[in-house]
Amino acid sequence: MPLLKAATDVQARAYAPYSNFKVGAALRAASGEIFSGCNVENVAYPEGTCAEAGAIAAMIAAGQTEITEVLVIADSPLPVSPCGGCRQKLAEFAQPETKVTMTTLEGNSQTLTMGQLLPGAFTQAHMENT
Repeated sequence: MPLLKAATDVQARAYAPYSNFKVGAALRAASGEIFSGCNVENVAYPEGTCAEAGAIAAMIAAGQTEITEVLVIADSPLPVSPCGGCRQKLAEFAQPETKVTMTTLEGNSQTLTMGQLLPGAFTQAHMENT
C-alpha cells in the first residue's frame, strides 16, 4: 500500500524532540500522486507543524488541490486521528466521502470519512454571500 509506506517512511523522520510523539501523514491527490509530511515540533509549542499540514503544503507546492485519500500513522497503541485544525485543513481539499485511515506502527487501524471526522465542516459554501 503506497500511502502506508509513504506515511511510515516520513513518520520515522519526524522532528519531535520534546514529546517524542512522531506522526507521519500521506495523502493521494486527484492526479494519483502521493504527498507526505511529518510533525515538526518547536520549543515554542504553538509554532510546530502537524504532519497533515506538511503533506497538504507539499501537495499545494506541487500544484495539486484535491485530496482523494489520507493516511495518518503514529507509534501509539490506538489510531491517532487528525487534530481539529488539521481536520479543517483536510476538509478544504477533500470531499466529505474522502477516506481517512488512521493507523499505528503495529497495524491497528480505523478508517472514517472526512464527513465522519468533521461533521458540519465550515466550507466554501458558507462564504457564498460574501
